[in-house]
This record gives sequence, structure tokens and C-alpha cells, in this order.
Amino acid sequence: MRKITLHLAALFFLFVAFQVRGQEDYKREVEILKAQRERIIEQEKEALKFEVRDINKRMERGDISEAEAKILKEEVAKRRALNIENRVGIIDNKIALLERNEGDVLTLTTVDSLDNDDRVHLGIMIDGRPAFSFNTHRWRHKIKYDRRTYSDFVFAIGLNNALIEGQSIDDSPYKIGGSRFFEMGWQWRTRVFRNSNWLRFNYGFSFQFNGLKPEGNQIFVQNGDQTVLEDFEFDLDKAKLRMDNLVFPVHFEFGPSKFKKTDRTVRYSIRNQFRLGVGGYGGFNLGTRQKLKYDRDGENVKDKLKRDYNTSDLIYGVSGYMGFDGVLLYLKYDLNPIFKDADIKQNNISLGLRFDI
Repeated sequence: MRKITLHLAALFFLFVAFQVRGQEDYKREVEILKAQRERIIEQEKEALKFEVRDINKRMERGDISEAEAKILKEEVAKRRALNIENRVGIIDNKIALLERNEGDVLTLTTVDSLDNDDRVHLGIMIDGRPAFSFNTHRWRHKIKYDRRTYSDFVFAIGLNNALIEGQSIDDSPYKIGGSRFFEMGWQWRTRVFRNSNWLRFNYGFSFQFNGLKPEGNQIFVQNGDQTVLEDFEFDLDKAKLRMDNLVFPVHFEFGPSKFKKTDRTVRYSIRNQFRLGVGGYGGFNLGTRQKLKYDRDGENVKDKLKRDYNTSDLIYGVSGYMGFDGVLLYLKYDLNPIFKDADIKQNNISLGLRFDI
């Protein structure tokens, strides 16, 4: 019994302490509001002085007559008086609200909604109607029961080289490690069959950047309709040909998926699942350039040569990938030759990693 009495007494004193604390808080807020009211009056009076001073200067310069100045002064005085009345009235209403409810008042953050209405209203009512409202139905994202199409950002990087007619890639005149490719783009993935996700149709666009670095001290030289490798007269630090392409890949993707069904949605997930894709791409060459770095009589020289180099304008090829989730081994091969009308046909080939993010 003694313990119960002690607990009840402790709760009572705690309650009293909170009540006193709450009263002190709202009284302090009232004092702050009263100080704001005085500052408002001073602020508007100071603003009136500046406006009257400006009117007097305009009258002294002859911009306005004395009669016009008198009218303007009356207008600004009336406006400032109304400002004081309105702004002080807001403060007085807040003080009255706090004092009447002893600080226990509703805030304006309450959000109400009318029955059978898609609009959300702020908790400020005028004549029984909400003062502000906006239509949330317009912005509401409707959840699809069966979502069949998804999209991914595609990023790929790896080694680049060329398959040359009549010779092995081991005999390639291009550096295996120094020649690289980079690709980035966007793809959409759509389930082909209505009640199964083992086959998907992937399509999108990508920017491809294929680079070739010649072995030795060689550079690409355009001689008429032929582009060949020739020895450079200075010692090269770097020589690289880069072809920039815009292509539109299309792939059929195979692989298992996880099925999940709820009362509201049907979903097929390929997260952490094996994926295999085969297809191709077609597009355009956006530009070709060669970068050279070399030493000329003790001077470091950098040249950027943007030319045609007889590279193919139309880009088309086959590609494929395989892996788990969004990390894939990626292979692509251009069916179009690197150089048009070349005596010996060369086709670009790339191998690397692709990431679907």
C-alpha cells in the first residue's frame, strides 16, 4: 500500500510540474508576441518616415507638386496605418488564443480531407470551407497490378580490338591491354509472355566509345580511301584512335525469375537470378578522332586530330551477355568493317563487363 501511495504521489507531482511548465511556456510565448507587436509598430513607422522623406525629395526636385506630395503622403500614411492594424491584429489574435486556452491550441499542420474527395485541405476554415486545397489525385501514382516493363541504366567497360581478315587476333597490330571500350545507355525490359517471365525483350539506346592503340611507334594515316598504320617521325608516348557511336541495342533475354503475388500486385523479380541475352544493335558513327602524345625536340606535344579516317558511317553488329543479377560478362562484335573500302577487312570486337543499374 505504501509503494502504491508513493507512486501515485510521484505521478501527481510530475503532472503538476508539467502543468506549471506548460503555463510558463505559453506565458513566455505571450511575452514574445507582445514584444513583436511593439516592433511591428516601430517598423511600420520607420518605413513611413522613409516614404515621406522620398516624397519630399521628389517635391524639392520638382518631379511632383506640393498638392501631389500631400496626396501621396496621405496615401502612404493610410497604407502604413492599415498595415499596423492588420499585423497587430494577427498578433493580438494569437495572444488571445493562447491566453484563452492556456497554451493548449491546435496547430496549422493538421491535414483534413473531406469524405469522398480527392483533395487535401489545410486545417484553416473560412465559413465552414477550407481556405486552401489542392488536388492530390492528379499526382497520385497508381500502382499497376501487373508491371511488365522495367528500365535500367546500362554501363559497360572492357577490352577492345579488331579481328583482321586472314590473321589471328594474337597477330593484331593493336595493343590488347591498351585498346579499350566504354558504353553507357538506357534500356527497357519487357516480359514477352503474359503468365511467364522466362523470356524478356530488351531494347534501348547506348553511346559506344571504341578505342584502338597501335603497337610500336605507329599512327593511323588516311591516304585517300585507305587508312593504314605508318611509323611516326617522333617518339610516341601515346597514340589512340577513338570511334564514337550511337546505337540501338535489341536483345532477347532468358532466365528464371521469382514470382510474387499479393492482393494488389503481381511481380516477377530477376534479382540474384542467372541471365542470358542474345541480340544485336544498329546505329551511326558520331565521330572519329586520333589522339597523339609525343616529344618533339624536348617539347611535349598533344595533338587531337578529328577526321573521317574512312571509318564506317553505319554501325551494326551482334552482342550477348550472361551473368547474375546486374553484373554480366559482355561481348559485342561489329559486322560492319572498321574502315570502308579497306584492302584488308577489319571488324571491331569488344569483351568486358556490363552493369545493369
